[in-house]
Amino acid sequence: MKRRTPKRASETQAATSAKIDYTGAVYGSLLAASVVVGAGTLGSFPRLELVLLLLCTAVVFWAAHVFSRLFGARMVHHLSWQDVRRTCAEERPIVEAAVPPAGAVAISPFLGLGVQGTAWLALGVALAGQVGWATVAASRAGASRRLMLLAGAINLLLGLVIVVLKVVLQH
Repeated sequence: MKRRTPKRASETQAATSAKIDYTGAVYGSLLAASVVVGAGTLGSFPRLELVLLLLCTAVVFWAAHVFSRLFGARMVHHLSWQDVRRTCAEERPIVEAAVPPAGAVAISPFLGLGVQGTAWLALGVALAGQVGWATVAASRAGASRRLMLLAGAINLLLGLVIVVLKVVLQH
């Protein structure tokens, strides 16, 4: 049996960071913001319901992304369990992006926030994540500062569209 030589930590870290794709986190943050706005337009909602809605919606979209990528890959070559695991891991940022807004909803009672304050807090956290992840993605892709600022600004603009929808739909 042939032994695999362990990679050095720096090689493993470089290989891992080169493969990280932050688009799922940007997409997941925008999805979370949309869920918050949609839930907020329905009026009063229990916090637990919003936390579950955020997390479950993210998991469903994650599963849809995994399935569509695997289905597309299946048409090109035979899939292995390693392909399935890798694809699941690569799409994981969609779910991870829903965790901070869900956490904001969960701690909102300790901050003395009502339903509207909770919705605004979760929306702000989701949009900050969206802009932050877009900027990190641009940076990791080797973009210039100008392109990083542009990526952040475009995602901020997309987030502001969500905020305008929230204001319009609730009034």
